Amino acid sequence: MVVSKMGKDMQEMEKTLWAAADKMIGGLSVSNYKFVVLGIIFLKYISDSFEEKYNELVKEGYGLEEVRDAYEEDNIFFVPEKARWSYLVAHSKDYNIGEILDNALDLIEKENPSLKGVLFKIYNSPDFRNVNLGEIIDLFTNMKLGTKEASEKDMLGRVYEYFLGQFASKDGQKGGEFYTPACIVRTMVEMIEPYSGRVYDPACGSGGMFVQSLKFIQNHQGNVRDISIYGQEKNPTTWKLAKMNLAIRSIDGNLGKFAADTFHEDLHKDLKADYILANPPFNISDWGQEKLVDDYRWKYGVPPKGNANYAWLQHMISKLSVNGKAAIVLANGSLAAGGQEGQIRKNIIEADLVDCIVAMPSNLFYTVIIPCSIWIINRNKKQKGNTLFINATNLGTMVTRKLRELLEDSEHHDISKIADIYHRYQNDDNYEDIPGFCKKSTIDEIKSNGYVLTPGRYVGIEDTEDDGIPFEEKMKNITSELSKQFEESHKLEEEIRRSLEVIGFEI
Repeated sequence: MVVSKMGKDMQEMEKTLWAAADKMIGGLSVSNYKFVVLGIIFLKYISDSFEEKYNELVKEGYGLEEVRDAYEEDNIFFVPEKARWSYLVAHSKDYNIGEILDNALDLIEKENPSLKGVLFKIYNSPDFRNVNLGEIIDLFTNMKLGTKEASEKDMLGRVYEYFLGQFASKDGQKGGEFYTPACIVRTMVEMIEPYSGRVYDPACGSGGMFVQSLKFIQNHQGNVRDISIYGQEKNPTTWKLAKMNLAIRSIDGNLGKFAADTFHEDLHKDLKADYILANPPFNISDWGQEKLVDDYRWKYGVPPKGNANYAWLQHMISKLSVNGKAAIVLANGSLAAGGQEGQIRKNIIEADLVDCIVAMPSNLFYTVIIPCSIWIINRNKKQKGNTLFINATNLGTMVTRKLRELLEDSEHHDISKIADIYHRYQNDDNYEDIPGFCKKSTIDEIKSNGYVLTPGRYVGIEDTEDDGIPFEEKMKNITSELSKQFEESHKLEEEIRRSLEVIGFEI
């Protein structure tokens, strides 16, 4: 899509906000920084939403403006007086503003049981004594984040997602624990199309998979009430971020009552999901395999102790309904790993569950350079006995020196190129193999390749246009140029030797 003027203005505003907040935070570590900013953003959102409804109720004149039920029916959090933004602004320069902020969050939790144990009440901590909390409050004061108009533009969601991405970028390896780049998530969502049913993520991080599912439904004129959200997250801090991320989008998701390890404390044991979207941690070595050797989930083989990739894969397969479909991000090593993993992969392939493998470009993640692939697992494949391989490694644009993105605008159609070829393949809609990009392969062909699922092994090399120059002439030119380069190399070598001899060294 073409970026509109409003979109460009939004991008500039995001950058301005980040630069200002970054300056105010000073030398605070990013791991603490995110709690400060995201907590205040959340406060601004729920206060905006509440105060807009409050003013409407005042105008109606029935005296309902302080009645919590009047807000709940519109899915609006009730905000007590000493937690409202107007109160915080009035006291933003007080010496005890940290205590005031913590009290505000405590009051909100007490009035809204769904937020119990979710909010970060950390502002009165000695860790933040040098943080100018008052200026951060002032920074967001003129921004409308929770009004109806702002919600229609998804202002809060944009700002929140932008800050999450920036935190991931700055937080090094840890950032990847809670944020999957939106372009990867969008690709997965566009491929499996979660219009309705139960959507599950067993390693949900900050909830990005659910947010993109919601956006997909809205963009395709679907009804968000047609999906149910289920998720689980091991890290307590990240679990809180996910709860907040869903809350600001008014998504009523079941993420369990607490953070828990999916392998050892499955909070959705009886769930059968229609769609699974997940980016589990790559190559986890210490995942407690010894306690789960006889687990019911290992239908295709016991995963090795030293790597959880195939434990995640089998956990998700066990959660799929009879017509369920999953899009899973795994490290590329899982495509060709031998030993126990190779045997499990063989069994999954023979069970005809692998619908599509997409080799993704490098440098998509903020925190890791490990190449990854998207696995599409389907319990009800339309193309029985076949698997589609897509080599998308050449797609995307480097937006910084270290970061690549899959783009969708007037010039780039990276995500739709992947999703469209998958849907044409699925629906048998004029699908054709494209050398170097995609190939429909049978299970027998995969078997002949040792059950390796690396797309490059199947798609071949991209066709190139014939430039009309005979092969012999091309080779003559190439060898002539190479001979000249060899000659220059020898001359340079001799010059270096002579220079070293002058100062008393010989080689």
